[in-house]
Amino acid sequence: MLILSRADIFLLPCPFKYLFGFDCPGCGFQRSVLALFNGDFVHSFQLYPPTVPFLLSFIAGVGTWLFKFDQNAKWLKVMYFFTGFVMVVSYLYKMLFQHIH
Repeated sequence: MLILSRADIFLLPCPFKYLFGFDCPGCGFQRSVLALFNGDFVHSFQLYPPTVPFLLSFIAGVGTWLFKFDQNAKWLKVMYFFTGFVMVVSYLYKMLFQHIH
């Protein structure tokens, strides 16, 4: 746990935010993952709501590829679509209501 509590010093700055001055659709993901690994689910969701769907979709996609399952499976496409939908809605909410962390 001590390692995770100090992991924030290794976070990468967002080049999109640096160049354009506002958050990209992925801003907050790194901090959200750290909060999730530390067990703070509420804070993780507040930082970046699509974290859990993104991680589950990533794990499902990699698992499907590794175990040679049907990569065109309907359930996998639904997971990807849902994750993308949550990302877009979260980003629009953040941009429209100036939800800055």
